[in-house]
Amino acid sequence: MLTQTITLPNQPLYAEQDSLLDKFFYDNKIVRDFGYATLFWGVAGMLIGVIIAFQLARPEMNMGTQYTTFGRVRPLHTNAVIFAFVGNGIFMGVYYSLQRLCKTRMYSDKLSKIHFWAWQLIIVSAVITLPLGYTSSKEYAELEWPIDIAITLVWVVFGWNMFGTILQRRERHLYVGIWFYIATFLTVAVLHIVNSFAIPVTFLKSYSAYAGVQDALVQWWYGHNAVAFFLTTPYLGMMYYFLPKAANRPVYSYRLSIIHFWSLIFIYIWAGPHHLLYTSLPDWAQSLGVVFSVMLLAPSWGGMINGLLTLRGAWDKVREEPVLKFMVVAITAYGMATFEGPMLSLKNVNAIAHFTDWIVAHVHVGALGWNGFLTFGILYWLLPRIFQTKLYSKKLANTHFWLGTLGILFYAIPMYWAGFTQGLMWKQFTKEGLLQYPNFLETVLQLVPMYYMRGIGGVLYLSGVFVMIYNVVKTVKQGTLLANEEAHAAPLMPAVKGPHHDGHWHRWIERRPIQLAVWATVAILIGGAVEMIPTFLIDSNVPTIAAVKPYTSLELQGRDVYIREGCVNCHTQMVRPFRSETERYGEYSKAGEFVYDRPFLWGSKRTGPDLHRVGGKYPHSWHYHHMLDPTSMSPGSIMPPYPWLFDQTLDISTTEAKINALRKLGTPYPEGYEKQANDDLKKQAEKIAAELALEKIEVKPDKEIVALIAYLQRLGTDIKVKEAK
Repeated sequence: MLTQTITLPNQPLYAEQDSLLDKFFYDNKIVRDFGYATLFWGVAGMLIGVIIAFQLARPEMNMGTQYTTFGRVRPLHTNAVIFAFVGNGIFMGVYYSLQRLCKTRMYSDKLSKIHFWAWQLIIVSAVITLPLGYTSSKEYAELEWPIDIAITLVWVVFGWNMFGTILQRRERHLYVGIWFYIATFLTVAVLHIVNSFAIPVTFLKSYSAYAGVQDALVQWWYGHNAVAFFLTTPYLGMMYYFLPKAANRPVYSYRLSIIHFWSLIFIYIWAGPHHLLYTSLPDWAQSLGVVFSVMLLAPSWGGMINGLLTLRGAWDKVREEPVLKFMVVAITAYGMATFEGPMLSLKNVNAIAHFTDWIVAHVHVGALGWNGFLTFGILYWLLPRIFQTKLYSKKLANTHFWLGTLGILFYAIPMYWAGFTQGLMWKQFTKEGLLQYPNFLETVLQLVPMYYMRGIGGVLYLSGVFVMIYNVVKTVKQGTLLANEEAHAAPLMPAVKGPHHDGHWHRWIERRPIQLAVWATVAILIGGAVEMIPTFLIDSNVPTIAAVKPYTSLELQGRDVYIREGCVNCHTQMVRPFRSETERYGEYSKAGEFVYDRPFLWGSKRTGPDLHRVGGKYPHSWHYHHMLDPTSMSPGSIMPPYPWLFDQTLDISTTEAKINALRKLGTPYPEGYEKQANDDLKKQAEKIAAELALEKIEVKPDKEIVALIAYLQRLGTDIKVKEAK
């Protein structure tokens, strides 16, 4: 670390602490690097988002290859936006603000560089593996186990560097932004480690340590709180730093920031089950999720109000400064999203909205408005300062602002419309008591114009980013990077023992980062423990069904083909206890039916119909033709064809390893079954091929399509179900 002690000239030496200041240098190079990475991955992630938006309107946009289908590329988009664009944006903001709030250089330049390059390599690994079909299928956690381990190690490097910086600070008081950074690091670590528990099968294949209902609870405990503690709390920390800096105003309320922080991190962790309302999750867990989701409105809006009221008396400046425009819209979008979240967790609203495009709209208001616009505002404020110049063009920044705002509107409004349309059409009955739209495809075709509009919104938003990149390039060229920014501060003196006389009771913990970290950890662990421990330890929460048996070896391989192709991104496997769903699909889903599902595949969006009761509903030939050319079975379908399944030979070299791994996790395969599993697989495959031959379809039994048909025909057949009308 670059540091030396200097004595200011012409200053009386009354005491050593008055005459000596430390001279040190802020590291702006690492901030620049993360800023550039933010822009690069932002363009990449948003471009992929535009492509998949149009894929839903024009199936040919899937480009006819197995690596570019919606099912494989959609998780690449979410990972690129969340962990590449937003992730790099977080690190950019943290590395800039933390040094200045602590009045010290980052703890280690070497750790900073390791963090930067390792994070980029992790993103590149996602870019490679996800289109190749290597996925755990868990939403926002699709990366396979070696990459999960790498993420853990890099996160430790980040935490080591962050806490090292905090412990060597020259400012005793920990500003509110640092509280949120600490909570982010600790909670993301807990979430990632718990949700990623798995048994490796091969180098890039694993099975979740949890099954069915328990896997669903853990996943959405992770998924909801990835939104909370990766997309929200670090951005709140940055809001508390960069908004007052940009507005040149103090934060509106110190006391409100305390309430905001502690109530948010305590309440947020409980809300995950609201993603699983009306599913097979125990009712008590669903109810807890609803209660705490509604409670979340108070701290969330407390943070929004604290941000917006920080600008009191500065609204003339907001009209003039594009940086503040971006920040105001970002905070407003945060308020809108955090109002809508609790509303969507109400069971009567959730019954209409869940599995529809309403949720897509809700998520993107937060992502495009809150995360995107706050990132842009910070970049516009920060880069000119570290390059010792002024922003090249405020006019271009304003152009970006309006393109981005229009992009959000063109994206969100059609998706809300699509969501309302879906939810109401799915539930509509005729006067005779029959489903008015029994064919699911009827509801899909009504949405195509909205999907086009969404794509146009994405193009507008991305166009604004290109305008920003031009503006940034011109700004950088007219300045010079201040790689090591000189600063001076008095060394941190030993704490004075005795009572505090400087104001608020909360000061004692703001000056003790370890204690703050411990209490923050306790706050976030309580909710998860209360929800998960009973679900795992009390058998009545997941009642078993004797008729439910493990998948055969062929069905298991077919299930993994289903996972590889990302079918869960469009199809759910969860029939909810609504008349509209039982009439359409069949008997509602039971918790005991999923005890051998690793991972669970309940899904979160119905672009296609639910598949939990599809087994036996159609002949083998229907599935064969549907995968070869979806429009031959469903005219007008927006699903892409999967011709490679008919050419590729099923890899059965992994069967033994898969059976062994699942047995270790509790699946009751007999001892030694792995040795005969492939023989059973071949017999079942030959039977399916023979049945297809009776329908004049010639297919070799060793092709992937045969395994997929075996899996689809198994779904929902373990228990006797009512026939869907």
